[in-house]
Amino acid sequence: MAFEFKKCVSEDGVEFCGLYEIQPKVFGDSRGYFFECYSERDFFEAGLKMRFVQDNQSSSSRGVLRGLHFQKHNPQGKLVRAVEGKVYDVAVDLRKGSKTFGKYYGVILDSENQNQFYIPEGFAHGFYVISEKAVFAYKCTNFYHPEDEGGLMWDDKTIAIDWKKISGTVEPLLSEKDKKHPAFDLGKNYFDINASWIGE
Repeated sequence: MAFEFKKCVSEDGVEFCGLYEIQPKVFGDSRGYFFECYSERDFFEAGLKMRFVQDNQSSSSRGVLRGLHFQKHNPQGKLVRAVEGKVYDVAVDLRKGSKTFGKYYGVILDSENQNQFYIPEGFAHGFYVISEKAVFAYKCTNFYHPEDEGGLMWDDKTIAIDWKKISGTVEPLLSEKDKKHPAFDLGKNYFDINASWIGE
């Protein structure tokens, strides 16, 4: 198999259903490198039987923070990676009834080691750029619906993402839209854990 799949676990030892860190096997020599970014066969064998319908790519400078984003009625699963540079990537479980509801998981995605992160439907997602520049790519299981956008405040006190753990001090460069997201509501049913699109 050309990939290693690692299930993600919260700081208090609870496994996030459907959330994976993924390490492709990279072949390199003096000429450069080669690796498979995605293989339906290998992902299916690992139990990740999603279907991707859209590929996106963005470029951001150091200090840019994008997030925390989700789609309310057309949720997207995302396979994300840093094509160039390094980011701190974060997923927040918004599936009501999940053992990890309201918890986050963060991973450094680095173009040097080519690691990836799969975030299933029902999570909010965001990332912070650590390197001078980052080119960020992601495959999505649903199309983008601009009228369906949802978001959470990047520095929400309940979720309490430790952005400073990665970069020391954080003075994020935010879009006007991302400055206005609401706080996380522990009592809100953002997504149902029993929804048909939730994987095993």
